[in-house]
Amino acid sequence: MNKNNLPTVYFYIPQTDWPTDYLPDSPDTYWSWMQSRYCLAKHNLTYQYLGRYNWTLQTYLHLKAAGFSCQLIDHLPSEGIVIAHRNFLPFYLRPSSQVLLVCIKADYETHPYAQLQIVQNIQETKTFSNSYFIPYWPQPSLIPRDPKRGNRFESIAYYGLPKNLAPELQTLAWAEQLASMGFQWRIVLRENWNDYSQVDAVLAVRDFEQPTDYPWKPASKLTNAWLAGVPAILGRESAYQTERQSKLDYIEVSSLEETLTALKRLRDNLSLRQAMVKQGQQRGESRSTDVLVQQWQQFFEDVAFPAWVRWCSSSRWSQKLYLARCRLEIQEKHRRPLSQYAHDLDLDDIKHPTTEEQLATWGLKLYKRSQQFFGLH
Repeated sequence: MNKNNLPTVYFYIPQTDWPTDYLPDSPDTYWSWMQSRYCLAKHNLTYQYLGRYNWTLQTYLHLKAAGFSCQLIDHLPSEGIVIAHRNFLPFYLRPSSQVLLVCIKADYETHPYAQLQIVQNIQETKTFSNSYFIPYWPQPSLIPRDPKRGNRFESIAYYGLPKNLAPELQTLAWAEQLASMGFQWRIVLRENWNDYSQVDAVLAVRDFEQPTDYPWKPASKLTNAWLAGVPAILGRESAYQTERQSKLDYIEVSSLEETLTALKRLRDNLSLRQAMVKQGQQRGESRSTDVLVQQWQQFFEDVAFPAWVRWCSSSRWSQKLYLARCRLEIQEKHRRPLSQYAHDLDLDDIKHPTTEEQLATWGLKLYKRSQQFFGLH
């Protein structure tokens, strides 16, 4: 593709979500900026919305620092490629004839009208059409385990929100049991998620009952443990299992008993700990920020830029038919705006389809019904 004809790539953060004080100007300053957000969020309980910036603002900063041409905007452009977190996009937002909409799904639902979806767990590429896996960024400004700790194995920590930690691991009884074994157990505060300097191992299990393998969750806790130089004890999740190439990558547990056994095993086997740290150093290279920047650039070159050309060069009716298919899927799957998505109810003026889209939707319904009637589905 001729570089002179490439569309502009935009990272979109709505004006209402634009920080009122300042924006970080480089990846190196991103974490200190996020720490200031966490301090502010303590007062208004908006922790759950801060992850949107990790996918949009942080990605923009990394790509910009690497020399990739892109812009950060607070309004929707009339043409180009628009990248946005699902929580920044109104439910009824439809791409115009010159816009390719790329939704970063993260932990949320797909956007009903986006032509492309970015997912953080490769399992979801099997579920959603036009979805592409790009790993989540590792913890910014990560401070690895302090080498001065030597062969000590005492400090066991969980990095994550308490709501995502098994209830059994949040009790006083659990902390006391670990203390009796010579371990110090702590749940790390969010503003300190970058600091692994005084930690000897990471433990993270969402639920011992295992209702699901969490196909929408990333392997971040494993990636960060690799990069921090500490062994990881993790629950049974598809993201971890997909990443696993060796038993040294991490120890998987599915009960409290298995967790205690894993901790004892690591405590009593120095060579195992050293082998896991060495393996993590090697595996972590594939999830470094430099590698992920390359993956993002490859995504644009191989997927997004060609998709934009196809979309813009397709006929008006082809575009209307695509929007009609999306609308029909919304109806058939009974999808609707959700209050937990900050912008789902925005832009009410665009939720009504045009006459052409209504006709196309009606035609698609008739076609599908005829196939069902004649047994062709």
